[in-house]
Amino acid sequence: MTRRLAALATPLALALAAPSAAFGQEKFQPQNEFKVEPIGPELKLGPVDMSFNRFVLYLLITAVVTCGVMIYIAKRMEGRPNRVQTAVEAAYDLTSNQITRGNIGNAKVAARWFPFIATVFLFIWFANMIGFIPLPTNFEQSIEIGPVAIPTFALYAATANFSFALVLALVVWFSYHIEGIRAKGPIVYVKGWVPEGVTGIMAVPIFFIEALSQLLRLGSLSARLFANILAGHMLLLLTAGGMAVILASQSGMSPTYALLNIVTIPVGVAFWLFEISLVATLQAYIFAMLSSIYLGEAVEGH
Repeated sequence: MTRRLAALATPLALALAAPSAAFGQEKFQPQNEFKVEPIGPELKLGPVDMSFNRFVLYLLITAVVTCGVMIYIAKRMEGRPNRVQTAVEAAYDLTSNQITRGNIGNAKVAARWFPFIATVFLFIWFANMIGFIPLPTNFEQSIEIGPVAIPTFALYAATANFSFALVLALVVWFSYHIEGIRAKGPIVYVKGWVPEGVTGIMAVPIFFIEALSQLLRLGSLSARLFANILAGHMLLLLTAGGMAVILASQSGMSPTYALLNIVTIPVGVAFWLFEISLVATLQAYIFAMLSSIYLGEAVEGH
């Protein structure tokens, strides 16, 4: 495990050491790390931009890796599990028993929605983890090897794009409302937004407050995931070389300030280890947990 982390940390350090030199040449723009410029020719269908960009690339990588890894492990399940199979079985127990069945009291509903909850958890987890792995996806700066231009290493997370988190939150939002209407009927389901025992005139403001809270759940799901991953990448960029870049810009872009990366890069690597070991998993867990809680509330009584 230590060797694997070291192997990942090496290109990370190289990727984060590059900004100081690039800034000295007026090429480095930190905000560009979060831009989704088209890769290749632009493709627009009316007002809709269908161009292939880095955001789409990371979503494609995440989908392929998630499906590939899980299919590979599923075909190699053994009676005496190895460490990888043990970790997968632990993830299965987490998503099946603690997240899904622990929050959806109806056994049939829990069984029906377990594949969805597990897929959401794994897809977000893989997307978060891939976002903290340095990949050659910086198409603005490349290394010329003969006629071939190879993109430099960069960090980018699909989950740091608000559109991804919002669309996923919308899927969950519509899903639990549809499930609630399916279980109770539209009238009973909407009446269930008023807590049991609240009657008379007080039921009116309580109902509208609950209706507003239903809309705000879109924000609680999407903004939490987006903001935490985006903040993690911004802090990683700052602690792992951003300070040297800032100081260099305030001092005539002197190349001597690149030496500050000797201090800032180890701090950035330590922060990177914290992000992949805790934040990436925690955000996937919270999103899946809230999704199952909302589904459980939709099919239960008051």
